[in-house]
Amino acid sequence: MRLARRGASSKAAQKDQATEKAEALFEEYKDPSDDNIGPEGVERLCSDLRIDPSSRKVLLLAWKMGASRMGYFSKQEFTTGIKLLNATSLDKLRKVLPKLDQDVDQNEDAFSAFFAFAFKFCLMEPQQKILDIETAVQMLHVVLPEGNEHLEPFSRFLKDQTEYKYMNLDQWTSFYRFSEEVGVDCSNYDEGHAWPLLLDNYVEWLSERRSKS
Repeated sequence: MRLARRGASSKAAQKDQATEKAEALFEEYKDPSDDNIGPEGVERLCSDLRIDPSSRKVLLLAWKMGASRMGYFSKQEFTTGIKLLNATSLDKLRKVLPKLDQDVDQNEDAFSAFFAFAFKFCLMEPQQKILDIETAVQMLHVVLPEGNEHLEPFSRFLKDQTEYKYMNLDQWTSFYRFSEEVGVDCSNYDEGHAWPLLLDNYVEWLSERRSKS
């Protein structure tokens, strides 16, 4: 019984120490007038981590922290996320982020969750449910791996077309599934698969471009 109690006490002490370190790190970057890390604090954190504030790593960090607002980390979000990543110091966080970047691309379920989070994270208003096309294109380039064969042509299509000014979550998540299942030549595209009309138009656009080349 004593050994069990010692073990429990040791775990509790480790947990308290991790919380203290996470909270101390939060205090370094929090807004002096608010109990959040705001845009300036996020920028300083990124500078200390030696990463671009607009990079995929920052978005991954926000995802792991369950951040609800772009450019902000609440105390609970930050400390909980830091402890979840087991990275309660800047040095540890620098080492974790590249691995997190690799791991999410190797786990389909994790990437699907991250991809959906990226869309919702860009919604600035409480009732907002759509992204303007320009923002959607920018985010696709942040979120998707460079090797995604549909990324560039789909981005060009979105910029060329005039029918859609906004993208909704169903179109966003369907494009990821489409890019995983349909070859770059779209020869295995099945119109009966109930894809969003946006993707039907994309396939038609691709076909027209190929016929002219």
